[in-house]
Formats: sequence, C-alpha cells, structure tokens
Amino acid sequence: MLVQEIIRKKRDGILLTDNEISWFISQMTQDKMSESQIAAFAMATYLKGMNISERTTLTEAMCNSGKKIQWDLAGPIIDKHSTGGVGDCVSLLLAPSLAACGGFVPMVSGRGLGHTGGTLDKFDSIPGYESQPSIELFKKTVKTVGCAIVGQTEEIAPADKRLYAIRDVTATVESVDLITASILSKKLAAGLDALVLDIKCGNGAFMDSLKQAELLARSLVQVGNGLGCHTTAILTDMNQPLCSNVGNSLEMQKAVDILKGNAKENRLLEVVSALGGKILWSVGLASSFKQGSNKIRNSLENGRSAELFERMISSLGGSNNFLNKSETELPSAPFVADVNSFSTGYIHSIDSRAIGISVLELGGARRRSTDIIDHAVGFENLLGVGDFIDSKLPLARIHARDEQSLALAKDRILRAYKIGEQKKGKENGVIIKHLD
Repeated sequence: MLVQEIIRKKRDGILLTDNEISWFISQMTQDKMSESQIAAFAMATYLKGMNISERTTLTEAMCNSGKKIQWDLAGPIIDKHSTGGVGDCVSLLLAPSLAACGGFVPMVSGRGLGHTGGTLDKFDSIPGYESQPSIELFKKTVKTVGCAIVGQTEEIAPADKRLYAIRDVTATVESVDLITASILSKKLAAGLDALVLDIKCGNGAFMDSLKQAELLARSLVQVGNGLGCHTTAILTDMNQPLCSNVGNSLEMQKAVDILKGNAKENRLLEVVSALGGKILWSVGLASSFKQGSNKIRNSLENGRSAELFERMISSLGGSNNFLNKSETELPSAPFVADVNSFSTGYIHSIDSRAIGISVLELGGARRRSTDIIDHAVGFENLLGVGDFIDSKLPLARIHARDEQSLALAKDRILRAYKIGEQKKGKENGVIIKHLD
C-alpha cells in the first residue's frame, strides 16, 4: 500500500477498507510517514468524512496502536470525557466524586485544543504532579485512591497522540470522525466498562450548533457501544463559560475552593452532578439518575471528594496537603487588574469563544503544538448571563504576564459581553439533552 493513495482515496470521497485504515494507522504509529501526510489525511477526512464503519475501524486501530490496560478491581471502571469548553473544570470535581461513590476512574485526558482549555494543562499547573506517569504508577493510583487524571503515556494510543497534536494546528479539530476516534481510542485503551460524554454546544464549543453537537454525540455513543464500552452522552450549554474562572491555575484554584466548601458554581455543579448521576446509574452504583446525582453532590458536600482529590495529587507527585497549599503553590501572574463596563444593565450574552481566544493570547493556551503555555494567566470572577452590571462592578479580573497583554485582554472582554437595559427572561438550563 501507498500512503498517498489512501490520502487520494479519502480526498476523492472513496470509502477506505478496514485494511487500509489499519495499515495507515500502523505506519503513522511506526513513524513511517511525514507530518504533512498525516495533515493531508486529517484534512481529507475533515472535508469528505467517514461512514460509521470507517469511523469504528479508525477508532479500534488507534486504540490498538499501543497497550490496553487490564484491571482487577472491586468495582466498575468508569470515566467521563468532554469535547472541550471554556471554563470547563468538570473533571477536577467529577473524578474524585465518582471514586467516592464506588467507581474506579482511570481518566486519560488531553491538553487544550484551540480556544478550549485542557484538563491536563490544569494539572500541569500543580508543582510536582506527574501528568504522564508510568502505567504502573497510573494503575497503582487508581487502585489505591480510586481515581487518577493523567495524560497519554507513550504506551496508550500513541497513534492518537501524534494525530491529536496535528489536528490542533491544521484546522481539523471539528471533524466528527477524528474527534470520535481520538476520544474513544484513549478511553477504550484505558479498559473502561462505561463512559459518559459531555458534548458541549454553543458559541464556546467546537460544535456551536445543536445539530452538529447531537451528530457528534450519536457518533460517539454508537461507536463506543459497538466496541464494547457502555457509552451514554449529555448535551450541555456552552454559550457562556461554565466556571467564573478561566485559565489553568485559576480553574484549579476554583475547583479547590469548591472541594473545600468555600465556593459554589451552580452551572458547573449542575453538569458535574448530571454526568455523575448518569454513569453511576448506568453501572448499577445508583438505582436512578436522581439518586446518582444526589450521591455526587453528597460526596462534594461531605468532604469525601476533597479527600480523594488530595490523595490523588499526592500519589502522583504533588504535595501531601495541596488543598491548603494551593494558593501559594499554584503559579500566579504579576499583573492583575479588573475590567469594568462602560454600560449599566443586564448581561444578555457572552462570546465564550472570544474569552477562550483571549486566554490563548495571554499565553494560557497553544498556537502550535510545541508551544509552552503560561499556567498563571486567565480570568477570574467572570460575570454570567443575567447578572446586573454597572461601572462599579467588574466584569472580570484579568491575570496577565505583562501590561500589553493585559490591555488587549481588557478590550476583548469588553467586546465579548453584550449588555441590555432590560433583564432577559429566564435562561435555559445548562443540560440540553440526554442521549443513550
């Protein structure tokens, strides 16, 4: 077979055979093709698409490109994945909460893509934390703590690791086919019994339309179930940041504050409890979705989630008392300033993507896959849709590395918010739709 012939076939919209897809992934994993060829394949797939059979074969081939983890644990192996949003720190709260409810959570996460933050980048802001440990340490942490949030090692779905980086810099992130294979190859390699998906929809998501988000959700559910992992999904709103803090260390600090009972983010907690309730119910750790959601909230309120979160960090190289040390251990930016509105009224809408792009411009996300990001920068105390604003109340607090980027961020924040004199009607809930 020839790499360029497979690219040509996909470019021309011709279906690829199972052998062609598996061979292509094998060659990519063995470093027998150039980045330009991988990029061409990604773009051809983005433009021409794949049918469900091709998509399933691609996912399975990428999963089989490395080791598949085997478990011997006294409970179900479960996980969650988000398609990426702005201020999305759900995993930080959900993983230890699921563990507190009897699940084992080997969460293999990714870094940020485009304007959305990556869970792994948030954990990289913790001094000493091994975000890419050996499989032995990964398994030990899951067994003894109940959860571990890590990145891909060289052994787990290495084909995805290479393709993931190229998608970020070639405008092919939004491909339903590539997203499906990327997400599920890592999750299936982690040996899951069940998976729940958080599919974001709105101006801060990669899938801004409900139609596209549902298309992706159904693809993931169909392929995941077809490959033997019980998979469900929830569509959630991303027309405003999910958390009032956006930026790696700032989101980590907000999660710590919630775990300690010092902060409450209603929209964020609604998503956490819904995803947790759905997967606990699906594996028999709850008798209903409602009971599962309540169990998640209880674990957050009684301190059990906080305890397991701290034990996970310690097990993976962080400090032994991180929850009480976070404010001094997490990186901080030298320039901090509030941004105030020139208008008085109620917030009608927020351009979440613009806020995510602004974090990128501050240095908190990647323009290229090789970029080193600044974990300290971002936004704090962002107001939400429906909030009242006047010249005395800041829209947000900016954390920046220098005065120039601080000024640019102020301008982008002001343009991201639309303010009207009258308060709009009741906002829709953050949960849009459940899919099984």
